[in-house]
Amino acid sequence: MELTLLLNSTYEPLRVVNWQKAVALLWQGKVEVLEVYDREVHAVSISFKLPAVMRLLKLVRLKDSHRAVKFSRINIFTRDGYTCQYCLHRFRTEELTFDHVVPIAKGGRKIWENIVTACWRCNNRKSGRTPEEAGMKLKKRPVKPRWSPMITMTIGIRNTPESWRDYLYWNMELDADPSDT
Repeated sequence: MELTLLLNSTYEPLRVVNWQKAVALLWQGKVEVLEVYDREVHAVSISFKLPAVMRLLKLVRLKDSHRAVKFSRINIFTRDGYTCQYCLHRFRTEELTFDHVVPIAKGGRKIWENIVTACWRCNNRKSGRTPEEAGMKLKKRPVKPRWSPMITMTIGIRNTPESWRDYLYWNMELDADPSDT
């Protein structure tokens, strides 16, 4: 069965819930349905379309720890656009590793600001040296991301339902309209 995108009252994506949880929230009067699927659920005396996108009626305040970007390999790759930060080529996940800009042996730490995406070739070439010592240059200085990859990283759905798109990408910059130029 379909999954439902649950938004905060501010339209910020919170999580993805199964259809049973979505229906329970609806019957409890905690949400409004913004988008529906074509598929219907039938009960004894009622039938209705499954909710695709729902918005909470009351604001849920998230702790900062829930908004923090998890320090993980996939989030490092996402931050860097699956691009080696040395040769600037884009790779598939299995062709990538991560590199300590300042190696641990030289006092480097395992933090956002010291880890970058690297292809195996560049990582081996750099070895246990700093980029300067290896004669290599970083594309950009690594920083802790400010975006939350919660939806992109945790829902596990490669092709999001069309009905979700307006709500997932609301904070992305839109391409310029050619008539504006």
